[in-house]
Amino acid sequence: MGDGVGGDFGWNSGDCVKVGWEDKQLGVVCENLDSKRVPITKSKRLSGSIPYYGASGVVDHVADYLFDENLLLVSEDGANLLARTYPIAFAISGKTWVNNHAHVLRFEDMDSQQFIEYYLNFITLEPYVSGMAQPKLNQKSLNAIIVPFPPLPEQKRIVAILDEAFAGIDAAVANTEKNLANARELFEGYLNAMSFEKQPLGSLVEIKTGKLNANAAVGGGEYPFFTCSREVYEIDHYAFDCEAILLAGNNASGDFNVKHYNGKFNAYQRTYVITINDCNKLRYRFLYFQILKSLKELKSSSVGAGTKFLKLSMIKDLQIALPPIEEQQSILEALEGLLSESERLQKIYQQKLSALAELKQSILQKAFAGELITLSKTTLDEAVA
Repeated sequence: MGDGVGGDFGWNSGDCVKVGWEDKQLGVVCENLDSKRVPITKSKRLSGSIPYYGASGVVDHVADYLFDENLLLVSEDGANLLARTYPIAFAISGKTWVNNHAHVLRFEDMDSQQFIEYYLNFITLEPYVSGMAQPKLNQKSLNAIIVPFPPLPEQKRIVAILDEAFAGIDAAVANTEKNLANARELFEGYLNAMSFEKQPLGSLVEIKTGKLNANAAVGGGEYPFFTCSREVYEIDHYAFDCEAILLAGNNASGDFNVKHYNGKFNAYQRTYVITINDCNKLRYRFLYFQILKSLKELKSSSVGAGTKFLKLSMIKDLQIALPPIEEQQSILEALEGLLSESERLQKIYQQKLSALAELKQSILQKAFAGELITLSKTTLDEAVA
C-alpha cells in the first residue's frame, strides 16, 4: 500500500464541481413502501424459496412474496445502525418478503438507487437514530436525511466510477483476508500435526478460579487482573504469585481465550487458573499451545443459551499430548518461530485491510463532495496491490 492512503489516489479533483446538485430530503427522492411490509413470526412462516429480509439481510426463506422489483432496504433498528460493521443499506430484486425491521425504498431508476445506497452506507446516522441501548431509525428520521443529489447523468457517472473502484478494492480485501487466514493456518497446522501419547489435563494440573467480580478492576493498578476478556486489566492487590495458564470460563467478551503468565496477579471468578503439578513432566508454554489448539473443541462443547460456559469437567477431560520434556523444548522452539512469523504476517495484512477501508472512505468523501472527476485505473491498481 503506498503512502497515499487516504489522500489523492489518482483521481483528478479541483474546485467543487457540484453544478446542478441539490440538497434534498431522502423522502423526496424516493417512495417509501414501509406500509406494505408484513412481519411473520417464525412459527407461522411457510418454508419456501423466497428470501425473507430483516434489518441485516436474509433471515429466512418463505413460500410467498410481497415485492417483485428492484428496491433498497435500510436497517430500521439494531446496534449496527451505529456500529456499522456491515452495510445498513442493501439492494434487493425479484420476489422478496420484508419484515418490519427494514425500511423499503423505491426509486425511479437504478442509478439513483445505487447512488443513495453508496451515500447511506457512507454517512454516520447518529443524528437520525434514537435510543442508544436499542438504536432505531424511524421512518420520519429516515425521510429527513439530507442527501446531496446531483442530476441523473452525474449520478450515473459517479456510480460507474465507484462500482469500478470498489470492485478492485473488494477483490484486494478478499485476497488479503485469504492471506490472513493462511497466516493463521500456518501456525495452527503445526499445532494440529502434533501426535503423541495423551493424558487428561486433570491428571497433570491443579485448577482453581479467581474470586473477584469483573468490576474489581482499577485504573493504574500494580498487578494484572485476568478476566474472560482478551484484554488484561489492572488491580491494586494480588491473590496469586505463580506461573499459570489463564483460561476464560465464558465467552461473554466475544470468544474463549487463553493466556500464559508468570508473576503476581488476580483473577475473575469465572477465569480458570491452571498450574502444573510437575514441571519436569510438562512445560507451561507447551501446555499453553495445546490449550490454544483446543479452544475450538472447548467452544463446541460449551454450555449455555446466550453466553457460553466451560464446565470444570470439560477442562479436566481435555486430552494433552505428553512427549518427553526434551522433545517439548524442541517443539516449542519451532512453535515460537511459527507464531512470530504468523503474527508478523497478520499485522501486515490487518494494516492493509485498514488501509483499504480508508481508501474506500476517501473515494466516497470525494464523490459526495462533487470532487470525483476521473479515477486512474493504474493508480488504483497500485493502491490495492
